[in-house]
Amino acid sequence: MATDTSKYKFNHSMLRIKDPQKSVKFYEHLGMSLIQKIPQPDAKFDLYFLAYDSPNAISHKAHWSDRQGILELTHNYGTEDDTSYKPANGNSDPGRGFGHVCISVDNIQAACQRIEDAGYRFKKKLSDGRMRHVAFALDPDDYWVEIISNNKVEDTEGIEETDPSTYRLNHTMIRVKDHTKSLRFYQETLGMSLLRTSESPSSGFNLYFLGYVPGANNNVNTATLEGVLELTWNYGTEKDENFRYHDGNSEPQGFGHVAITVDDLDAACKRFEEEGVNWKKRLTDGRMKNVAFVLDPDGYWVEVVQNERYKATSKY
Repeated sequence: MATDTSKYKFNHSMLRIKDPQKSVKFYEHLGMSLIQKIPQPDAKFDLYFLAYDSPNAISHKAHWSDRQGILELTHNYGTEDDTSYKPANGNSDPGRGFGHVCISVDNIQAACQRIEDAGYRFKKKLSDGRMRHVAFALDPDDYWVEIISNNKVEDTEGIEETDPSTYRLNHTMIRVKDHTKSLRFYQETLGMSLLRTSESPSSGFNLYFLGYVPGANNNVNTATLEGVLELTWNYGTEKDENFRYHDGNSEPQGFGHVAITVDDLDAACKRFEEEGVNWKKRLTDGRMKNVAFVLDPDGYWVEVVQNERYKATSKY
């Protein structure tokens, strides 16, 4: 069977966490639901999958493998009691690479106030700096959570109510060294579309937003979507032979991977092999024969999993 990249989904992003009770509570406060938990007591870790699952959600009641915009939290047993343990949030050296996850909300002023009223911290409030249309909350491990608005910010000023059931896990941001190589990989190899480009020459960086949106062009209103990948390219990094970003999986650890689900896992991996990808783990490697990992041009891990909608083979 051939594989059809138009059926692929940007399924999830994985973050390592210190204390699952605190982290799950935080993301549930943002309106997410725990849709799947996979305990691995023999390996001494658990996986928590959170997503927006209200009747207003895009993927309401869908199988976890047939969704976009999932957050996977990985908890290694005992870290919650280790006072020295702290995941790297990806925004400082030597762990700089991953940047943030992002939620889009209905009324951004009210949404930010609700988060602040619950006692959670901010990296940047709406009123800070020149960018008054975005905020960054901090989760219990200091991962940055960007908050953007589905509506015009000036139209929601003064509105005091917000409905978390309308929120989306909009995007995940990673920094890339060479935008040309990364765009080619995510578009030609993984089959994503370039949805929007934001160029900031005066600040020395560009942002590229990609996702699985059939028929998309480079002018999509991405704020209403879920399952978007944001690539941040800082000018000149591609010219430095020694420059590299941290993939999150060597020390200091934090971010783990992004993941796509596919229509036919065997056929997709065969296609990736023909495309000449670099592998972290082939399907035939190790004990887990239902998952593969390819490496993007910066060495970030991309997990590849079967979408159960097309072929029910997973044990989960």
